[in-house]
Amino acid sequence: MKKPSYLLSLAVLLVSLVASSGAFGQSDARPPRTPLWDGPPPDGAGASDAKGQAYITVHPAPKPTGATVVICPGGGYAMQVTGAEGHGIAAWLNRHGITGVVLEYRLPAGRPEVPLLDARRAIQVARHRASTWGGHPAQVGIMGFSAGGHLAATASTLISPGEASSNDPVARVSARPDFAILIYPVIAMDSLTHEGIRRNLFGAGETPSLVQRFSCDRQVTSQTPPTFIAHAIDDTGVVIEHSRRHRAACEAHGVPVKLLELPNGGHGLNGYKGPSWDAWQRESLDWIAQLPKQVAPAK
Repeated sequence: MKKPSYLLSLAVLLVSLVASSGAFGQSDARPPRTPLWDGPPPDGAGASDAKGQAYITVHPAPKPTGATVVICPGGGYAMQVTGAEGHGIAAWLNRHGITGVVLEYRLPAGRPEVPLLDARRAIQVARHRASTWGGHPAQVGIMGFSAGGHLAATASTLISPGEASSNDPVARVSARPDFAILIYPVIAMDSLTHEGIRRNLFGAGETPSLVQRFSCDRQVTSQTPPTFIAHAIDDTGVVIEHSRRHRAACEAHGVPVKLLELPNGGHGLNGYKGPSWDAWQRESLDWIAQLPKQVAPAK
């Protein structure tokens, strides 16, 4: 039986991401990963999740400037490319004084709220512990790639202020990121996106209201944080129209936004190397440096 075209496209996308992640191999010196949640995490439906746990790996910057970034690897919501789009990114951020927190979020498997809960919790943990890592709680951003970019965009549009009455000090702090960096992100959950990615997120329970809720461009408000986006114009895995829609939505709501349209590189930007890869890294660092600081940088 011939496989549906969307499955073939998604398979090619995932295989290319995994194959090209070898440039960022596993390191014996990597910091330990720790559970994100104390005990079983919530399942998004009012109960505890017995299916899995999310994890974070904190890469503190040797010479911190004050910023912390939660990193969401991509993988089509079917897997996660934690090497190239996780620990490799954290090492790069460290070289520029930024602490990187690699988030291994739970895969949705038809439970769309689950990754969002993990992203929000990771932001709260990073904000609660920022000072112990040489950072500041008002300089906590989120970054994501591909489907991880969708997760980062979701966390920056479906904002949670925290639970002021919670007995958990982490849960009391805001889960709103102070900035977002989205690299070749999935944004819309309508026909623009692979049916396979939507199926991984929604399962058999896809509804128009869920498509609306998780189409990040439709959820932008004036409270959405400043956003940097980079996308190659020749990306066929996740077309650049996703990023253009998000830029337009941010502009319509007065949210500071920059879209870097890269001339080439496709999805994964030539295997995480080359001029287009270098360009987004260089320009995103410049963009972070120009953001208004609510507090003085860490000493």
